[in-house]
Amino acid sequence: MLTQDEILYFEEKLKLRHAKIEKNLNETSQELNIMKDLELNDEGDYASISTDSIIDSAILEQQRQELNEIEHTLDKIKKGTYGICEMCEEPIGKDRLEVKNFARYCITCREIIEKRNQKDDK
Repeated sequence: MLTQDEILYFEEKLKLRHAKIEKNLNETSQELNIMKDLELNDEGDYASISTDSIIDSAILEQQRQELNEIEHTLDKIKKGTYGICEMCEEPIGKDRLEVKNFARYCITCREIIEKRNQKDDK
């Protein structure tokens, strides 16, 4: 089990990451809007801008998903369930939380889920 100090430590890391992602999302959205308003005279420029927009959109989607995970985790901290695997209800190792602060599952359960997903993809 995590100590209260460890929970506060992870909560602070999550809040900082949350703020950073929100800032990135806002800045990237503004850049995409500016690019949409550009008048492009050349097919090369248009292709380059289109590729950049697709990449930026994919990054935005990934960051939105991470933001949702962080918000879910901050809610778990409020409820007192942070650091508990959502599948087996055993503690998630501190080392795992250090690498992925918003981990929902312990390593063993994560591997089970990944194997299920691989079977579903086939």
